Amino acid sequence: MNAQKRNQLIDELIDGTISESDFLILEAELRVDPEARAVYYARQKLTAALNIEAESLSTEMERERKTVSMFWRSQARWVGSVAAVAALAVVGFLGWKVGKVDSPAEALAEPIASGYAVLSEQSDVSWEGGTQLDRGDLLPQGMLRMESGIAQFELFSGVTVIMEGASEFEIHSPMEMTVLSGRIRALVPAAATGFRVSTASGDVVDLGTEFALDVTSEGADMHVIEGEIEWHPESKDKRLLTDGESLRWSVTGEFSESGFEAGAIPVIDDFERQFANQRLKRKQAWQLSSERLGSDPRVIAYYSMNAEAGWSRQVRDSSGSGLHGTMVSARRVADRWDESGKAVSFSPTGSRVRVAIPGEHNSVTFYCWARIDSLDRWYNSLFLTDGHELNEPHWQIMDDGRLFFSVKRQEETRTRDDKHIAFSPPFWEPSMSGKWFQIATVYNVDDRTTTHYVNGEAISQDRIPDDLFVDTVRIGAASIGNWNEPTRGDPYFALRNLNGAIDEFAIFNEALSADEIADLYEQGRP
Repeated sequence: MNAQKRNQLIDELIDGTISESDFLILEAELRVDPEARAVYYARQKLTAALNIEAESLSTEMERERKTVSMFWRSQARWVGSVAAVAALAVVGFLGWKVGKVDSPAEALAEPIASGYAVLSEQSDVSWEGGTQLDRGDLLPQGMLRMESGIAQFELFSGVTVIMEGASEFEIHSPMEMTVLSGRIRALVPAAATGFRVSTASGDVVDLGTEFALDVTSEGADMHVIEGEIEWHPESKDKRLLTDGESLRWSVTGEFSESGFEAGAIPVIDDFERQFANQRLKRKQAWQLSSERLGSDPRVIAYYSMNAEAGWSRQVRDSSGSGLHGTMVSARRVADRWDESGKAVSFSPTGSRVRVAIPGEHNSVTFYCWARIDSLDRWYNSLFLTDGHELNEPHWQIMDDGRLFFSVKRQEETRTRDDKHIAFSPPFWEPSMSGKWFQIATVYNVDDRTTTHYVNGEAISQDRIPDDLFVDTVRIGAASIGNWNEPTRGDPYFALRNLNGAIDEFAIFNEALSADEIADLYEQGRP
């Protein structure tokens, strides 16, 4: 693209007169050409500075997202100040850097998380007080209480802690925790030497080791499996324990050097086998559920995503309808059970699974297990028809973690919308990157609602306005994990591929009940 054409398109973008096709061309140019980004930035800098205040930008974004289906709507949708247009343009290209200057919007958008450790495994754990923690969750701050089971935590310092049975503990930092009661085993790498565990009787300070503790209100039993620890009792001199040494210490200061019973030492290998066996049992239960799902007469198409014998790029429809999909660019990765090659990653540009779903349907349910690595596009696709024709559904995730579902009702005009968009509240944030979620959306013709579900629970329900209600859904050619394809003479396309993976995907020709969605989650939960 020559400079004159490029500058013309930038001006049209600022003026709000740019067409959809020209916007895609300009978007692609800005992604690949630093000079184009510099020109764009220079023309937008003043406008961005005036509109970058978080509150006003958030308000403007929310208004525009509710009233437009794409960033590049016609000038009629962009009536208002040039400042509003420029602010949206900056948001559209969020994350780019021009030269050495950081966009103010980028600085405001830097994600944060809270916690010192991740729950890496758990088996039959019951948390007190209704606490719900899943594998991969950051541990919340404050005192945590396990009523039973086994849990493994990975602290950001590199320390691995396994807790067994009834326990009460708190993690204060990557290098320090308090245990009021419970049996633990800690593996401490060299980088985390100095890791401290506080008890009512005193503190254990690691010197690069593996050790076990059995803590009660009366005292603490400790055993060094390998390496060295220092024991710092209350109001007493510290003691050094080395390989194989044990010590029982009471809150009154009495001690015995042979107090730790060998059978009480948590065995890492046993725990790992128990975690693996539990995952295997849950996967076997899911496989039985998957077989039932494939034979459910309400299922239009069901893709388990498992690689099967034969053409490796084919994604088989297990419903018996023969609506097999074809992988494009996507790669096979580990599924939610950590089994290699059993899920499909859509992170490479252009990735998708191409399908064709015939027929007309009334109520429909879209269902999948997805892992989201990041939401770095404005729209992140789950399932989109090729175009955006009448009666066709679009299912995707916004960059702020909201689910989006719509069925096109009519052609858009200057005075009316073309569809009702059902947004959920945000359910995802960057701290959840890499976690698997069950996601489902139910389009119910009978009660004219759209209901979004995450992990078996409804998170929102929208009533569809009468003038935008569609009672017959058509799909046709579509993509899982992406949208549209370039046409002859126009190689540019919007980037909407999901930066993550999908493990299981199904479409039903009926509105599933809340209980059915919850049951699918329980059967498929890793």
